[in-house]
Parts: sequence; structure tokens; C-alpha cells
Amino acid sequence: MSTISRREFAGSAAFAAVQPPSDRLRVGVIGCGGRGIGAHIATLLKMKETEKVEINAVCDVFDKRAQQAAQLTGGRPYQDYRELLANKDVDVVVIATPDHWHGQMAIDAAGAGKHIYCEKPMTHSVEEAKRVVAKIRETGVKMQVGVQAMSDDSYETAYKFVQDGTLGKVVIAQIDYSRNYRDDYWLKPVDPDIKPGVNFNWDLFLGPAPKRPFDAERYFNWIRYFDYSGGVPAGLFVHRVTRLIKALGLKFPEYGSAHGGKFQFPGSKGEVPDTINIMLDYPGGPTVLLISSLANDTPVAHTLRGHKATLEFTPTGFVIKPQKLYEKEMKEIVHRKTGGEDTELHLRNLINAIRHNEPLKCDATLGYYGVAACQFGILSQRRRKYMKWDAAAERIVPA
Repeated sequence: MSTISRREFAGSAAFAAVQPPSDRLRVGVIGCGGRGIGAHIATLLKMKETEKVEINAVCDVFDKRAQQAAQLTGGRPYQDYRELLANKDVDVVVIATPDHWHGQMAIDAAGAGKHIYCEKPMTHSVEEAKRVVAKIRETGVKMQVGVQAMSDDSYETAYKFVQDGTLGKVVIAQIDYSRNYRDDYWLKPVDPDIKPGVNFNWDLFLGPAPKRPFDAERYFNWIRYFDYSGGVPAGLFVHRVTRLIKALGLKFPEYGSAHGGKFQFPGSKGEVPDTINIMLDYPGGPTVLLISSLANDTPVAHTLRGHKATLEFTPTGFVIKPQKLYEKEMKEIVHRKTGGEDTELHLRNLINAIRHNEPLKCDATLGYYGVAACQFGILSQRRRKYMKWDAAAERIVPA
């Protein structure tokens, strides 16, 4: 399959206008692995008639995956995402690739006039996130970031109680996302059918990442390597911290540090820590605590601790309980949530944003705040340094 250079692509597509959608939104799916096929393609096929959407293009650097997706959807298969973006019959793209490609693909898709659903984290770095936000503002396309829990109304509702002073000053927020693996963590089998130069494009997989010799393990288990992933913060914490950012109306941390390492699985080929805990100080408070291990899954309460009351998120919504000092002045409050952490709801919100200008549940700006919070932890743990936010340059630097 022929490919086009980035310069050729930029010249032909970078300033394409956002076209009004036809009666049926046409979707291209970039990345046809577990998340691409198992979540997005499966959900879009389910929504085909109710939401008037169709998948007419699919893309993966591994031809086997692209062909499987094409058979499921009837969409045209591509190996190079830029050729998919050049297809004028695609209105929306879903980016479900490894993290290191999210930023450039989102920028290119916006430049081609495509609306975007980009899996979390929005980007692999703060610098990329800053560029994505600027490009979305420039082009006016709709971009939904795949933090699906934002389609649960608990966090926007909690924000109202934070703002009206029900909790008092919130000084600490804590949340976790832990799992437990027996022998090694985030390890998937390598498909023996993969053949670089025949049915797989290693250079296209690497893209903006450092150049390395072909290693199938890095492709199938990319989430275990810093070249393509941020590990637990980028893969798990981004789901959690974005909830707190939304509930508390936060933006960028002022200071942050992280602690952890490969404690349970020191012999793993994976580079990212199996245990990591992050503390972030936001301007004037609160301190946000993010807790995780891939070797112990005992949960931690998800709470906003205010001077007057504590809000605890639950599977059904949240409950607000007064502190002892204030229990005679206020009553317990229970919120029953609507929505949930649901791909279909999140995709429908994007569709309604495109068609009816409905507000996005997780737009690029909120995605940026989530990336910044997670990058504090990634950089701190890797460098073993206390980090701070350089507001003028919008970057994270050693304190």
C-alpha cells in the first residue's frame, strides 16, 4: 500500500474546512486492537441505526487487524492513517492507538476537518496537549477525550456542592485505581502472524517515538514501555484524576511528586512501575492523592475532604456527610447518578455535539488538565524529583 509524506498530507489537508455532517455520520477508526474493535467498533455498530452512524474506514499498522475490522464493518482498510484522513467521505475519526500517536493524529485529524474521539490520555506529553488544544480552537472541530466517566453526572453535580460551600474548603481529595496480577503485569501474547515489511509497518508504529529495531513485544505490550505510554498514570490515573478535576474545578497543579517502582515484578521486561502514588498540590489547595498498585487491588475510598463535610463517590453516585463540628447545622445529602462510565454514552455525546452543539463531557481543555496531572507523576517518579508548574511556559520543571 502506498503512503503519503507528512509534507504532502499537510499541504492537501491541513486547512480543510469543517464540513457539515450528512444525514449519516461516517466514521473512520484508527487503531484496531482491543479497544478499537472491542469497544469502539462494537459500540458504533450497535448505534448504527439509532444514531445514524456508519464505519466506512478502518486503519491499523498490522494488516491482520485492519482486515478483521474491515470484515466486521465493511469499511475500507488502511495501513497509513494519513491516507484515511485524506478520504473526504470520513466525517469523524476515532483514535484508539498507543498513546504516543494521540497528539499528532489529533492535530492532523483536526487539520483535515475531521471531528475526533481520542482515547485517553489525550496526549503523551504536556507539550503535545498544548498543541492539540490550540489546533482544536483554530479549526473548530469537536473533540471528545475518552475519559468515559465524564458521562456520569456525579462529578459535574459534585462541583455544584463544592462551589456553593456545602463542603467548606476542600483540603484533600483522594482516589485510587489498583489491580492485581499474579506473574507479570499488563502482559499480552505476541501474535506469531506478525511479519514486519510484509503485513506490518514497524516504522509507522514507532512514528514520533525513538527509533528502535523491530520488537514484537513492544508492539503488543506497548503500555509497558515509556516510549509509548506513561504506565499507570496515563493508563489508569487519567480516568480518576479527571473526575476530581471536574468535581473541584481544578486546572494545573502547582507542585507534585510521585513515589513507587517495580516492587512486586522487578524481573519484568516492562519499564513502567507496578506501584506508583502521586501527590499534587493545586494552588491554594487541595492536595490530590492518586494511589495505585498492580500487585494489590484493595480499594481506597474516593473522597473530597472539606472543612465542613466529606463527599464520597459511590457506585450509585455520591454521599455528603457533615463533619462532627457541623453535624447540627447540615444533613446528609445523597445523589443518585445518571449516566455512567460508558463508551456508548460518551460517543453519543460527541455525535450530539457535532449535530446539535451539545456541550462535550470531556473536551480538549479538560483532557489537557488530565494530561498535566498525570505527567507530574510520570516525570517525578522517573527523575526522582519534586516538580512544579511553570505557568508562563506551560510546562513541568524541577522545583
